[in-house]
Amino acid sequence: MVHSAYDSFELFNDSSTKIDAVESYGSKLLLGCNDGSLRVYAPESYGSDASPPSDHSSSHLELLKEPYLLEKTIKGFSKKPIVAMEVLRSKELLFTLSESISFHKLPSFETVAVIAKAKGANAYSWDDSRDLLCFSRQKRVCIFRHDGGRGFVEVKEYSVPDTVKSMSWCGENICIGVRKEYMILNASTGALSEVFSSGRISPPLVVSVPSGELLLGKIRSLQQPYPLIQTVGLRNVRHLIRSNSEILVSLERSVYGLFPVPLGAQIVQLTASGNFEEALSLCKLLPPEDSSLRAAKESSIHVRYAHYLFENGNYEEAMEHFVASQVDITYVLSLYPSIVVPKSSVLPEPEKVIDFGLDGPDFNRLSGVSDDMDSSPREHIDLEENADVESKIVSHNTLMALIKFLQKKRFNVVEKAATEGTNEAVSDAFSANLKSFDSNRSKKSSKGRGSIPISSGSRERAAILDTALLQAFILTGQSSSAVELLRGVNYCDMKISEEFLRKNQYTALLELYKCNNMHREALQLLLELIEESKSNQPRPELTQKFTPEMILDYLKPLCATDPMLVLEFAMLVLESCPTQTIELFLSGNIPADLVNSYLKQHAPNMQATYLELMLAMNEEGISGNLQNEMLQIYLSEVLDWYKELSSQQQWVETAYSPTRKKLLSALENISGYNPEGLLKRLPADALYEERAILLGKLNQHELALSLYVHKVMPVSSLCLVGGMGDGELHVPELALSYCDRVYESQLHKSSGKSFSNVYLSLLQIYLNPRRTTRNIERGINRYVTAPNAEIKKVSSSTAIRSKGGRLNRKIAEIEGAEDMRLSPSNTDSGKSDGDADDASDEGGSNIMLDEALDLLSCRWERINGAQA
Repeated sequence: MVHSAYDSFELFNDSSTKIDAVESYGSKLLLGCNDGSLRVYAPESYGSDASPPSDHSSSHLELLKEPYLLEKTIKGFSKKPIVAMEVLRSKELLFTLSESISFHKLPSFETVAVIAKAKGANAYSWDDSRDLLCFSRQKRVCIFRHDGGRGFVEVKEYSVPDTVKSMSWCGENICIGVRKEYMILNASTGALSEVFSSGRISPPLVVSVPSGELLLGKIRSLQQPYPLIQTVGLRNVRHLIRSNSEILVSLERSVYGLFPVPLGAQIVQLTASGNFEEALSLCKLLPPEDSSLRAAKESSIHVRYAHYLFENGNYEEAMEHFVASQVDITYVLSLYPSIVVPKSSVLPEPEKVIDFGLDGPDFNRLSGVSDDMDSSPREHIDLEENADVESKIVSHNTLMALIKFLQKKRFNVVEKAATEGTNEAVSDAFSANLKSFDSNRSKKSSKGRGSIPISSGSRERAAILDTALLQAFILTGQSSSAVELLRGVNYCDMKISEEFLRKNQYTALLELYKCNNMHREALQLLLELIEESKSNQPRPELTQKFTPEMILDYLKPLCATDPMLVLEFAMLVLESCPTQTIELFLSGNIPADLVNSYLKQHAPNMQATYLELMLAMNEEGISGNLQNEMLQIYLSEVLDWYKELSSQQQWVETAYSPTRKKLLSALENISGYNPEGLLKRLPADALYEERAILLGKLNQHELALSLYVHKVMPVSSLCLVGGMGDGELHVPELALSYCDRVYESQLHKSSGKSFSNVYLSLLQIYLNPRRTTRNIERGINRYVTAPNAEIKKVSSSTAIRSKGGRLNRKIAEIEGAEDMRLSPSNTDSGKSDGDADDASDEGGSNIMLDEALDLLSCRWERINGAQA
């Protein structure tokens, strides 16, 4: 026996005549006897009632599980023995099969209709839902339909192999018992198909049950694929009749009732015997009003079934049932002691055995059995003490099954955690606003409203799930999946996850730090890994090479939120990756002044490099202050170099260090700096070329040209040094180039005429060298910070290289050029005292005639335009 679906109970056993047919009418039994009489039996309890139920009300009752007594006998009800009968409850008619088929009105048993063609019929079946009647006569099966009144209309008639012993409607088909076999007859086509044999002794018996199944001889159930459910030991059974949910079994002189065992008790039996699928199927038959109990029973069965499958190696299928059971994730994780999860302050500790709905008054009410009849649930083994099961738990397959379980549960768990966090944030904001509002109210009442505490159960559950899932990913070699988990929204426990990942999962550990905003820890770890990658013998667990560029990649998203952290760690890779680091500062929109200030304090040796790269990459983006910073750095290095050479008496104006070259290039090519501040730092007797450029930036072109003419000497001119002072050799090419730059730089801003007088200034210097040397002394001393410093006087015996062949060229222009001035203040109508001195010296001055002629020759168009 698989389990007990029905309980057998003897209703009576003292019939004086043989029983040929049996039927129930409400709580009463109707017996068709061999002598043609109809006997009515009622429950024994009716005899003790003061007012037994009427015939009409008793038609709505069910059979009782108690002895029955004879109530009345209707003799001569049929001329011949009643072969079969059935109560048509929807029509309040009694259908009888004797010498023909007759219909009797209930409860009076008055005959209302007779089917003449059914004479000789030996079996029948009524389909109440369609008002169809089928009956067998000899080797024929006839189908009639009730016309709604007192008559019947023939529908079909089919031939069968032999006389039909028993029959019953089964949906659109008719199940018939022929010879010693069961067959299915298609009511529409007449097609026959065999089912199985009824056995050698018992005749074939067919009866339908409320579930749509058929009970065949030996109480065998027809299910797909027709498994045996229960065997009832009754001999010489003559009839099987369905009565509501009960089955009537008639023997020769007695009648038994098969009363269905309550579904709850059947579920207990099936679960205890390991028939979990059948138990779950029966749960679906529980009444709707017991939906909560049904869910509890199904959950308990799923859990037990999952344990059974897990212990037998069907891990994935086991997890499917754990998911269906809605069991808490902590319960499933208790099967995996190798997985470390955070302890919860809200969630209960997982129990060793979960038994939902199999005990208590609700279950007893549904099952109809007492506590001592309830089968005890199977205890699952203690996994921590069983070495064999422990080996399964740590295996790859069990962990893969766990991953699938956690992934199926994760969406809902994380969604609830996120909702809980949102609600708490809203509550906190509301409380803050409320406190602010209350503080402005008069204190008429001491009664206040605080924030409503919100349980963190959902987030704790999410933390347990994600922490376990992360470990399962790593233990199964799915490092990429672990990294993806950490990159998204996750609730991994920081302490447990960090300890687990520190063993050899550095990429995942970096993501763990990152998702928890522990950027300093992540960057420090990254630095350690970079240094380890550089070593000749890196650790074996380092499966990839870590480079400084990874630091910069990590810092990019932090530029807007934590620029100081970006600066701190960018300094560590600035020297090895200067260009990429500057690009990081630029792309991250970190203020250049902040970067420069940080470098000045923490990495002064890289300050100039940063400013150079900034200038090279974005000249307009670097402010005047930063330009000053860069030039001051250059100048400081040049001055230190100058002092060192001067102390050794090795300084020459024509010496160029790399830094001085950069200084000169920067002074010439950028324009946002402050020239005066730089001029004040220049020594009075050196760095004339720098001074000339700075004076030019101040539009002191005459002074700048004077320096080019009298002071500046490039390396290529060293071979020409004769009897002049150190560094005082004239180079006309530099002065002319200066004039060209000034003219061309201002050409697009205004008329070229107004700035071509820079050539006239140069011409005047050539024609009156003594006056310009005094101007140099007076003009330059204004920008020297040392009070006693004076410009070294230019030798009055400047060499004149005569080129007599050019005396005849443009004599008129030369004569008129002596009186020209750069500004209106230098006109003849208003000469200063200095001008008067200059005029007194002009007669004794030696003009630089060749240079003047060269200037007029190569730039005449521009000079002529200025004079016009």
